[in-house]
Amino acid sequence: MGTIMVAGGAGYIGSHCLWLLRQRGYEAFAYDDLREGHGEAVLDADLVVGSLSDFDLVKRTLEERDVDAVFHFAASCYVGVSVDDPASYYDNNVATTLKLLDAMRAADVNTFIFSSTCATYGNPVQEYMDESHPQWPINPYGWTKFFVERVLSDYGNAYGLKYVALRYFNAAGAHPEGIIGEHHDPETHLIPLVIHAGQGKRPDIKVFGDDYETPDGTCIRDYIHILDLADAHLLGLEYLRGGGESAAFNLGNGAGYSVMEVVKMVEQVIGKPIPYETVARRAGDPARLVGNSARAQEVLGWRQQYGDLETIIKTAWRWHEAHPDGF
Repeated sequence: MGTIMVAGGAGYIGSHCLWLLRQRGYEAFAYDDLREGHGEAVLDADLVVGSLSDFDLVKRTLEERDVDAVFHFAASCYVGVSVDDPASYYDNNVATTLKLLDAMRAADVNTFIFSSTCATYGNPVQEYMDESHPQWPINPYGWTKFFVERVLSDYGNAYGLKYVALRYFNAAGAHPEGIIGEHHDPETHLIPLVIHAGQGKRPDIKVFGDDYETPDGTCIRDYIHILDLADAHLLGLEYLRGGGESAAFNLGNGAGYSVMEVVKMVEQVIGKPIPYETVARRAGDPARLVGNSARAQEVLGWRQQYGDLETIIKTAWRWHEAHPDGF
């Protein structure tokens, strides 16, 4: 087996996947331009600093390090920014990925694990969204991931690329020992925002609507622990190495938690009240977004180890408590 290149390995998901790969005995290193990643997040792993659009550097890195598989996490991921500046998203998420794939072809690397998203589905038309759910994104971010999935299918047919595309719901939590965790700027994810309110780093949490058709009136979303997410990537790699056909898989906890459940659980974990204000609904927010991950369980043998909300928030709190200013 050759080495694994983790593109975006200094980011939130990439760094946890890099850690787990090395923990399980794989040879792996990070490739990141550090625009949004953090060099400290790779811990003691090798880090190649560079752009994925630099064809020559990527090809040379793949060849010199005897890479035989690429995990790709290097993408812009803010839905709102993608609406305001779609050009940058199509450039970074689509055009740059094409350059990476072409460098892989030139270096004869044909195994690819892709960080996709449930945003490729768009608005839900069934309560528990499985992989057969129609894909019709409602924002440029979702479209960029959708286009890359189409490209992977075409490259598979034409060039023999083998890939697994993992459609995440909401990644959450941190390494259980608090050595790496979530640090975005700006932060848009609910769990760290609620924790920041508990730390006094923000005045309150805005709850967008409390009149949805859910048990407590607030939106329900599917959260998955970051190490469970990382584990699925490793299983995807072994699935391909074992002769599995290219495929896409949902990753989520399959249950979902409401905004207020998250707020109350953070209060319970940190032992203090969280100030919040209920404001108007956001346009386009469905009441419930929950994934069906049965296919990943059946085909990949994926099992969650950190699936309950309390564990997710306890690990997130451990990271934020130890690193109040992030990396």
